Amino acid sequence: MPELPPYWLRDNCPCAECRDPRTGQKLFQINDLPEDLAVAAQAEIEGNLEVLWSDGHRSRYPLAWLGAEDEGDGRTEAHKRLWVAADFRRGLPEAEWEAYVGDPAEQAAVLSAVRRSGFAVLRGVPAVEGQVRAVAETFGYVRTTNYGELFDVRVEPDPNNLAFTSVAIAPHTDNPYRDPVPTLQLLHCLENSATGGDSGLVDGFKAAAILREEAPDDFAVLTRTLVPFVFRDRCTELRADRPLIDVDALGRIREVRFNNRSISTLRGSSDALAAFYAAYRRFAAITLRPELQLTFRLDRGDCLIFDNTRLLHARTAFQQDGHRHLQGCYADLDSLASTLAVLHRRTAALDAVAELFAGEGAGEYLGEAVTMAEHMLQAAAAAEAADAPPHLIAAALLHDVGHFQGALHGRDLMQGQDNRHSDTGAHWLAQWFGPEVTEPVRLHVAAKRYLCTVEPGYRARLSEASEYTLKVQGGPMDEQQAAAFAELPGAADAVTVRRWDEQAKTAGAPTPDFEHYRPLLASLMK
Repeated sequence: MPELPPYWLRDNCPCAECRDPRTGQKLFQINDLPEDLAVAAQAEIEGNLEVLWSDGHRSRYPLAWLGAEDEGDGRTEAHKRLWVAADFRRGLPEAEWEAYVGDPAEQAAVLSAVRRSGFAVLRGVPAVEGQVRAVAETFGYVRTTNYGELFDVRVEPDPNNLAFTSVAIAPHTDNPYRDPVPTLQLLHCLENSATGGDSGLVDGFKAAAILREEAPDDFAVLTRTLVPFVFRDRCTELRADRPLIDVDALGRIREVRFNNRSISTLRGSSDALAAFYAAYRRFAAITLRPELQLTFRLDRGDCLIFDNTRLLHARTAFQQDGHRHLQGCYADLDSLASTLAVLHRRTAALDAVAELFAGEGAGEYLGEAVTMAEHMLQAAAAAEAADAPPHLIAAALLHDVGHFQGALHGRDLMQGQDNRHSDTGAHWLAQWFGPEVTEPVRLHVAAKRYLCTVEPGYRARLSEASEYTLKVQGGPMDEQQAAAFAELPGAADAVTVRRWDEQAKTAGAPTPDFEHYRPLLASLMK
C-alpha cells in the first residue's frame, strides 16, 4: 500500500473517539491534531490497517475502504449517460405508478434513470390536480418559486410566460435567472386532447460535448462568459449571471443554462461579444439537430421527471381544438440523490439478510426438524396469517438472526453456552430498523422465560430443544423478574413473537420465501 499523508489518514479515523457513532460526524477540528503528527507503527491485520500514532492514538481502517475510489457527487458528465434520440428507439425509461410506489427496486430504477439519463416517465399517475406534488414527495420536496408551489401549463388569458400560450417552445432550461436554479422539474399531464403539443427533450450535456469536440474555442467561450439571465413581471424581478455551460475544476460539464427568452443584454468589448454570439449560435444550432431531439407525447396520467440543469425541454405548437393541461412543480436533485442512496443502502442491507437466509439459513435449527430459514419464515407466515402489523411480521421473520455466524455472534447455544443471540441480533438489526422491530427481537428469549412463569402449561408445550435452551438461557423467571419484564416497552410484542416462534417448527410447512417480505422490510427501514 502506498504511503498515505498522515493528516488525511488521521482526519478519516473512524473510531468512536474521533467520530460520533450515531451521526458519523467528526468530534475534532483539523487544528486539534498535533503539529508533528506521524505514524509510529502500522500493520495489516485481518483485512485492516492498524495504525499507532505518535500521540498515542490508535486507528483501524478497512483495507477495502482505503483502496476505494471517490465517485463524486454524480453531477458531472463523468457520471452520466450522454444520449441521442435513437438511444431510446426501444422505449423511454418509464414505470407504472403503482409499481413505482409499491416496489423499492422499481423506484430505485426510475430515480437512477433520472440521475444517469436525465429523465424518466411515470405512467398511470392519477390524473387529479395536486398529484404532481405527491410524485415529488416520493423522493424530495417541492421547490416554491414565483410561479407558486405548483404551476399549470395551459393557455392563459394574460400569460407572463410563453409557456402559458399555445405557441411552439424551443429547447430550453427553466428558471436560469435563479441561483440556485431548480434542478428538477416535474410535468404531470392532466389532459392532452389538443392537436399537437408533443413534448421534446435534448441532452444538453451531449450537445455541449459535441460543441467541445467540434469547436473547442467556442466551448471555452461559453464556459467563461457570464450571461445575464433576467425575469421580470409585475411582482417579480430576478437575475443570475451564469455561463451557458458550467464546468467543474476538472473541466467536466456540470450544468447547462439555455433559454433565449431569458437572456438579457450582455455587455462587453466588441471582440468578446462577437466571440460569444458566434459560440452561442453554434451551440444553439447543435441543440436543434434532429438526431438530438427526442420527441414524444405525454398522455393523461403521464408524469415526466427531468434534470433541469442538464436536459433542454421543448414543446410543439398545438391547436386549441382540444385541451392541453399539464401541472408542474420544481424539486431538487440532492433530495433525489439522497433518496436513491438510501434505497441502495437498504437494498444492500436486505441483500445481506437474504444471503444469510439462503446460506446459513439452510443449516439445522437447534436440533429441530426445520432449518434456520424455515423456522423464521414459518414464524413470519404465522404473523402474517394473524393479520399482524408490519413491524411484528418483520420481528417474527428476523427474530433469530443472532444465531447466524456470518457477521453475527454465532450459534453455540446447543453447546451449553448462552450466546445472547437475541441481544446480538437486535443490535445488528438496529442499523436499519427502529425499536418497534428490534425490541421484540431483543426480548423474545426473555419472553419465553416470562411465559414459563406466568402461563400454566406453557413450559410443558416446549419442544425438547426449546426446553434445553431455556435452561441454558437462565430458566423461568421468578415472580419479581416476571413483573419487571411485563413493564418493559415492547414486552407485549415480544410475547406475541414468542408464540409464533414456538409454532414455527413444522417440517415441510409451506411458507412464502424471503423475497416475499422484502417490500415490507424496506418500508420499515430507517
